[in-house]
Amino acid sequence: MRTGVWLLGARGSVAVTSVLGALAVRAGLAEPTGCVLETPGLRSDALPGIGELVFGGHDISSIPLEKKAAALAEAGIVPAPLAAAVRDALSEVERDVRPLPAGDTQAEVADAIGADLHRFRRRHRLERVVVINVSSTEPAPPPHPAHADLDALRAALDGPEPVLPPSALAAYAALSAGCPYVDFTPSTGARLPALETLAEREGLPYGGHDGKTGETLVKSVLAPMFALRNLKVRTWSGTNLLGGGDGANLADPAANAAKSASKQRVLGETLGYVPQGDTRIDFVEDLDDFKTAWDLISFEGFLGTRMRMEFTWHGCDSALAAPLILDLARLTAAAHRAGRTGPLTELAFFFKDPLGKVPHGLAEQWQALRAAVDALGSPGEGR
Repeated sequence: MRTGVWLLGARGSVAVTSVLGALAVRAGLAEPTGCVLETPGLRSDALPGIGELVFGGHDISSIPLEKKAAALAEAGIVPAPLAAAVRDALSEVERDVRPLPAGDTQAEVADAIGADLHRFRRRHRLERVVVINVSSTEPAPPPHPAHADLDALRAALDGPEPVLPPSALAAYAALSAGCPYVDFTPSTGARLPALETLAEREGLPYGGHDGKTGETLVKSVLAPMFALRNLKVRTWSGTNLLGGGDGANLADPAANAAKSASKQRVLGETLGYVPQGDTRIDFVEDLDDFKTAWDLISFEGFLGTRMRMEFTWHGCDSALAAPLILDLARLTAAAHRAGRTGPLTELAFFFKDPLGKVPHGLAEQWQALRAAVDALGSPGEGR
């Protein structure tokens, strides 16, 4: 099941760590630590193996993948010996990383993206291609009448004014080219009525939004604990310090607001109410690809006794996200092969702001994911 993985933002830290990691695992140089699908309860012959993934993508950057990998090694994000060992393989992948197309209209850009996807699929004789957005977070777009109707959207894309944000235009292009689409960012992606219609018409699955790799992952474990013990959470506030390109992008207030809203959804939907407090995200350039989160939770117990909990999370964003990209590519490809259409709600385990009405507690999401993998085929030994 040779499966294409087309990464939007292919020269970024998350994408390059994903590709480097897949190449290292395929060569037997690294273990698939962090890959959820490699746990005993989820291994399945219905899923393409990590070694069967073929990578390409778009980016506005021109830095070659091997140079980006060397920079990640220098920053302590990936092991330097691994970056050196897969350098030649990264150079091969480099042949399939292209500049983001331009055009006089968004329809022309979408057609050019689709042409790149078709060439990639033919060149490698791939069974299917999954498009995954790992580019920078974009602000939420203003509403537009064409967002609600596919025919109106197609007509509007031929006009001189942009009607879709970049993530949604990429989703439109991917779905039009017959490719499932996954948004690992909090950007709009396929989450517009017109694009939902397009996915249904083309018989394609899609997933998202906003990968759950740090503070929100902890929230999805702790919030159910408070709910199950009937302890009232009075306040829950967090401060996130983030470096790297994503952190720099989140210095933009509009992009920051989109990310913060995504991170807070788990509390209201798990607790049944929204406690006081908010989530703050600050850019600290010196942290590079590492991030730190401090959370303070005040809660009320029996007879109104006030108590509190604090936690600190310090992690490497790319090392946490990269194995999930490989998981999502494999799951989405298998869902497409099985004939799934529309939103993949069982992927909620991976996202801060998942599609559909789904539980937000991690344990419940795990059970839904396991049931979905079981439904795709019989358990196997993995690859």
